[in-house]
Order: sequence, then C-alpha cells, then structure tokens
Amino acid sequence: MHAYRSHTCAALTKANVDETVRLSGWVHRVRDHGGILFIDLRDHYGVTQVLCDPDSPVFADMEKIRSEWCIRIDGNVKARDPELVNTKLPTGEIEVFVRDLEVLGASDELPLMVFGDQEYPEETRLRHRYLDLRREAMQDNMKLRSDVVTSVRKRMWDKEFREYQTPIITASSPEGARDFLVPSRLHPGKFYALPQAPQQFKQLIMVSGFDKYFQIAPCFRDEDPRADRSPTDFYQLDLEMSFVEQQDVFDTIQPVIQGIFEEFGKGRNVDSEWPQISYKDAAKWYGSDKPDLRNPIKMQDCSEHFRGSGFAIFAKLLEQEGTEVRAIPAPTGGSRKFCDRMNAFAQKEGLPGMGYIFWREKTADAVAQELGIKVKEAQAMLKSGEVEGGMEAAGPLAKNIGPERTEAIRQQLGLGVGDAAFFLGGKPKAFEPVAGRARVAIGDALGLTDKNRFAFAWIVDFPIYEKDEETGKIDFEHNPFSMPQGGMDALNGDPLDVLGYQYDLACNGYELVSGAIRNHKPEVMLKAFELAGYGEDEVKNRFGALFNAFHYGAPPHGGCAAGIDRIVMLLADEANIREVVMFPMNQRAEDLMMNAPSDPSSDQLMELSLRVIPQDR
Repeated sequence: MHAYRSHTCAALTKANVDETVRLSGWVHRVRDHGGILFIDLRDHYGVTQVLCDPDSPVFADMEKIRSEWCIRIDGNVKARDPELVNTKLPTGEIEVFVRDLEVLGASDELPLMVFGDQEYPEETRLRHRYLDLRREAMQDNMKLRSDVVTSVRKRMWDKEFREYQTPIITASSPEGARDFLVPSRLHPGKFYALPQAPQQFKQLIMVSGFDKYFQIAPCFRDEDPRADRSPTDFYQLDLEMSFVEQQDVFDTIQPVIQGIFEEFGKGRNVDSEWPQISYKDAAKWYGSDKPDLRNPIKMQDCSEHFRGSGFAIFAKLLEQEGTEVRAIPAPTGGSRKFCDRMNAFAQKEGLPGMGYIFWREKTADAVAQELGIKVKEAQAMLKSGEVEGGMEAAGPLAKNIGPERTEAIRQQLGLGVGDAAFFLGGKPKAFEPVAGRARVAIGDALGLTDKNRFAFAWIVDFPIYEKDEETGKIDFEHNPFSMPQGGMDALNGDPLDVLGYQYDLACNGYELVSGAIRNHKPEVMLKAFELAGYGEDEVKNRFGALFNAFHYGAPPHGGCAAGIDRIVMLLADEANIREVVMFPMNQRAEDLMMNAPSDPSSDQLMELSLRVIPQDR
C-alpha cells in the first residue's frame, strides 16, 4: 500500500465497503459521542468521516488529536445506517473505522479556525494565509482561478494564437502608473523596472512578424489599493493581432470572455449582445466609463427645464458656461422616505444634498386647494369619483419650478405615479462620479439591478487628450499608444476633439478588458506626443525601441488585455480581489506573512551602490 494513501478523501463510496484503505489529510472536526470519536478527515478533494471506539488499537492516540493536525489513518470501510447517510457529501454513504494512526504533522493552537464560516480580521487572515487557504471557500476560489486560466489558454489556442513570454526585468516606461524599480548591481546608479504591462513588447512582437500573440502575463504597478485592484501585481490575458481593425479585436475576444462566463458562471445569465457605447455617452447616461448595465436606470440632461426657473440654485448655475443639470430616474422610488434616504447618501458623498421630485396620487389637500373647498369635501368628491384624482408632483423642486416644468420632466423621463427623480448640477466632470454612484445605489435599493446576470458593454471613442483646468496644459487622458481616429489629419485640429481607437469592456460595473488599435506610424507617433508636450528627443529616449521599429515596415496592429483576477472575482461573486489571489498584499501593500517590504542589509545596499535616506514620519 502507498505510504500515505490508497484513496483521496472524496473517493470512497458504497462500492468500497469492507475494503481496507489508507487516507491522509487534516482533522477538520472532532466529535465525541459518548466514547465514540467521529472525525471529519479533509484533503484537497473532499471529506471522509472516520470513527474510532475503545475497540480500536489506536483509540488512546486518537483522543489526543486536535483540529488541523495532519494525520494518516488505516481502516475498514463501513456502510452508514440509512438514517445516518449524509447526502451533502460524495462520501456520505460510508465511514471508515480506524485501525492504525500516524501523526504526520501536529498543530499548535490555531490563530483562525478552518472549520466553519467565522469572520476574522484581514490582518489575521493574511498573516496566516496558509491556514486561511485551507478553508472551503478559499479552496473553491483558487480552484476556480486555476480552471479559468486553463480554459482561457485552451480558447486562445483554439483561435490560433500562440503563447510567447516577454521580459520581467525591463526599462521604465510611463504607462499610467508608478513603476517598481530594480537597482542594477552591474550598472551602479541605474535601474531596471518591472513591467506595468507587456505593452511595448507585444507591439514589437507584431513588428517582428508574429501574427497572433497571447500570454497570461504578470504585471507590476505601484498603485494605491482598491477592493477590485491589487496594489502591487496582477495577471492579465494579454493579446495582440496584426492586420486588424477595432471590430476584429471585439469579434476575437468576445467568444473567449463570454465562453468563460458561461462555463463558470454557475447558471447566471450571460448577455450575448454587447452594445458599443461612446465614452461621452457612458459618462452622460451612467456617470461611469465602466457602467453596470444590469441596472436599467439611464440618466438624462434636464437642463432646459431648470433654465430660468424658480429654483434659483440650478437657474444661476446654468448661466455659467459648461454646466448642466442631470436627472437620475428612480422608478418605484416615489416616497418621501426614500427621497430623504438618497439625500442622506448625497451628504455622505460630500454634497449639500440632492434635489428630487416624486410623483404620487393627488391628495385631498391638493384638490381642496385647487377647487377652493374644504379638505373633507375634497375627500368625499374623490371617493365618489366626482373629481378625478390623477397625480401630483411633490418635493421642494416641484414647488419651486411649478407644475408645467415638473410635468415636462416627468414625460421626458417616462415616469409615473410612485416614481421619483433625483437631480445634480454643475460641470459634468465634477458631479458625474457622484451621480454614477447614486445611480448604482438607487438601482440596488429599489431592487432594479438584476443580480443574476453578467451584462457587458464595449466603451469606445475615448478622448486621447485632456486639458488641465488650472494650467491649460494638454496631456494624455488615455493610452498614448492608441491610433487617433482620423490619423494625422485629426492631430492637426483641436487636440481635445481627438478620439482614439481605444476601448474598454465593462461588466457589472467593473472594467474587465482594455485595449486599442495601436499607433504604428512614427510620424503620427511624434505628432501625438508633441501635442502633449513631449519633444522628439524625449520620445526617442523613452520609447526608442518602438519608435525605431516603426521605421521598418510596421503592420497595423491592435489588441487588448483582460484582467484575470477581476474576472475570477466576478465569477466567484466576491467583492474583494484579495479573495481570489493566492497570496495577496494588504491595503498598505504589505505581505504580512513574508514580512515584505523589509529593510535591506548593509551589504546588499553596498553591493548595489545605494544608500537609504531616512524619511520624516
């Protein structure tokens, strides 16, 4: 018999009854039922119940074992009594009577329990990640991640892509985030960088004549952490193709991503229609360039209804150039209680509040006021049908702008009795992020968001440039390597009007994919960077390899990258990316388990010709 096991802890069934078997694993749970010990023995594959009573030659030793001890047992497979069968376990029809025991690894007192669903502080979980990973949910998440990566690779090979590896140690390149720098021992005072992405290398692969490239690529960025982003490193499906237009990239990646979500989505609906929404419209309708389309709410510009109105705040605001008032419809949100709740939400976001109107059945008070009669008379007339009730608009805004304007707003938004609308005003770039979060909060609170669905949308037509409001300086707003729509001709006009062949794929409020058709012409590349204040010498210095390569017959090419961690996070229905990463950093970019970052030794610093200057804290 094998030294450690004849079967895994998920393999035994009634067909194995009366066999002598050997199992190895961890003690998941111990139960003492009046002198009979029942132990759930767990390995990576599953759980088997083993038992021991005083007739077993190792009963005394079995009494000493505790949770998470690693043990090996030999025993006889027995059928459980019908009333004791556990239908939730593949091994639930049998149990193993223990005849022999070997302790492979005893455990100290546990800093966190593996059995059960107890919540522990993140610091405890990350410091003892090897224990946290033993928990069933974490085992499932890591298996899911591995299966997703395997499926991605197969799907890419099926599309005739080949996998090529790009360097991990390279030159620093400004690509939107801070680099991790690596000091060179052989070249004192100089530094390598860990790649933020294989961006330049994959473009050079296209210039080298390889038609289709992909890689499950590690990327390194010194970023501020968020729940959906690692502060140090992450993995992405990186791909590039030659002789393609934007739609070719969409048609290539959609079956891969859609197939992954259909395969691992646990029965949730996966949209097959992926609309293409301009960056400008996404901001206008959803307040985000990664909208959650499971939420049907679409914001609208209602400026005209407030221009010159009795609501002085918005009326005066709209006299300023570049301002507007945006409405967030809230179907079924037509109650003062809900409106007050969203007003409190806005205040938590740092705003004075959010204007609102809600529509309700016309009250007797309103009828009495209209007809100049007493409220009791109005109640009687409404009850008898002598007077039609209809609807009325309520809320501070409705009183200020009057019935004609509120009715025009209602008709524009397609709302009715029991509905509401919320309003934010100012310069769109200033209020859109808050409006977007309010839209999400309203959709969730009113149950409008379909949680059993994966909804995708391509966000296209990104502006390449933006202007700093204070300095007036033009700089890149998005990927500087994107081909401008219209090529060189577009760059001869107003830079703020230039759109790029750049695109993102949004799913359920997260950015899953980002990519572009690349700028492969050196003269266009120089002009594009010149508009952002980069001279020819600086372009050649920073992007010399790419710039030089483009002089030797560069093909039109484009591609994208899909975040593996974020895809798995959505499939696992987790809100935090650290739940699907094997050994993540904490929010302060620290590895509590390995104690990183750590202080270098004096010898290491001397060898690298470095000196650490203490910082005031």
